[in-house]
Amino acid sequence: MAEFFGTDGIRGIPGRFPFQKDFMSRLAYAAARELSGAGRGGLVVLGRDSRASGRDITRWLCAGFKKAGLKVLDLGVTTTPAVACLVKKRKALCGVVISASHNPPEFNGVKFFSNKGVKLSEELEHRIEKRLKTTRLPAAAARGGGYELDEGAQAEYARFLVSTVPPEADFTRLSIMLDCANGAAYRLAPDIFRALGARVFTIGCRPNGSNINTGCGALETAAMQRATAARKLHAGVSLDGDADRAIFSDEKGRLMDGDDLMALAALELKREGRLPGNKVVLTVMSNYGLRNYLEKHGIEVVEVPVGDKYVSRALESQRLAVGGESSGHMIFREHSPTGDGILTALQVLALALRSGRPLSWFKDQWERYPSLLKAVPVRKKVPLEDVPGFHGFVREQEKKFKGRGRLLVRYSGTEPKLRILAEGADKRLVESAVEQISQFYGKHTEEVLCR
Repeated sequence: MAEFFGTDGIRGIPGRFPFQKDFMSRLAYAAARELSGAGRGGLVVLGRDSRASGRDITRWLCAGFKKAGLKVLDLGVTTTPAVACLVKKRKALCGVVISASHNPPEFNGVKFFSNKGVKLSEELEHRIEKRLKTTRLPAAAARGGGYELDEGAQAEYARFLVSTVPPEADFTRLSIMLDCANGAAYRLAPDIFRALGARVFTIGCRPNGSNINTGCGALETAAMQRATAARKLHAGVSLDGDADRAIFSDEKGRLMDGDDLMALAALELKREGRLPGNKVVLTVMSNYGLRNYLEKHGIEVVEVPVGDKYVSRALESQRLAVGGESSGHMIFREHSPTGDGILTALQVLALALRSGRPLSWFKDQWERYPSLLKAVPVRKKVPLEDVPGFHGFVREQEKKFKGRGRLLVRYSGTEPKLRILAEGADKRLVESAVEQISQFYGKHTEEVLCR
């Protein structure tokens, strides 16, 4: 298990370890040495979201990269998928994003992309961590290091996104509510939809460094949903802080999460003959009702662990078209190897336009199992196998569903939380199972910690 890297990079609170100057500079230096093989130089494409702490972390990382002889191309405030895209276009050694994605404003994070624009493998993250433990910054910077602000990057990325929309998808027929989470896409996303001719209303487009994901964004969609229904718009879209995920509202103001969007995309891509193998990729968090719906329509599900990097790998290895997570991460492999909230919005809306159906029609096509996800704060992520009787207790709870439900218990890869997911035909059993597992975990984990 990695010590610093989680499901999506390194997360924490700036000013506290590991988000301090010395560690961040050594992290950059160690990553540079590992990724370049021998620290022979190259280019790093770097971007950040709208958090005020991103400026300091940028300086700390740049210091380490320059010590290793790497030139840093700073994109400024931009989205995670923009960095992933421009790594390939700039033929860079790697990409770095300073963002804690959907997390609250006080957090920040660092995640790396390979020269192919995908998240680093766990093996490579482990090698960087191993090197980091013995890394000391040299007194002098290596030759070739430097820093440059790339002011044209946003426009280049915007042109790419616009190019992915087929001509027959007439966005001039659309009116949408766009929620940018006071995050990285606050300018980029509205500009793109307006360039395509859509009528755009916005919320969450006034970042001040400390309001990202606050009362808006993919985890707090209520304002977007209300505004979509009140204005009688065709759709609402909420991005998260770094814009690698999207959550929708239909024209009635009803929430459409990643499972709803996957149902729409899979059905329409199959109808258009653009779903290779009639397969899609989902994570273990996707609702059982979605799996049943897809199977009834002759669409096979490839299941992977939580994390868009696992979705990406499955899509690439099996050369499939689309995959996603219930959280709103979706990957359209034809256009990008990583999750992209703006791209997801463009492709989903284009598919809906070509179908001639409103989003509400797709929302009503499948039945969702009652589901409850509880996040239990933890002081320490005690290995679940070390909690006395825990796995056996979970199995006993799952037996109560009699084959018509499931339980999934795991630690968050980005926050100090235990996530307990229950789904089943009986809502009361779902709620009871989650509560009992939470109580059992709390009681028996304290016993382990007090030993």
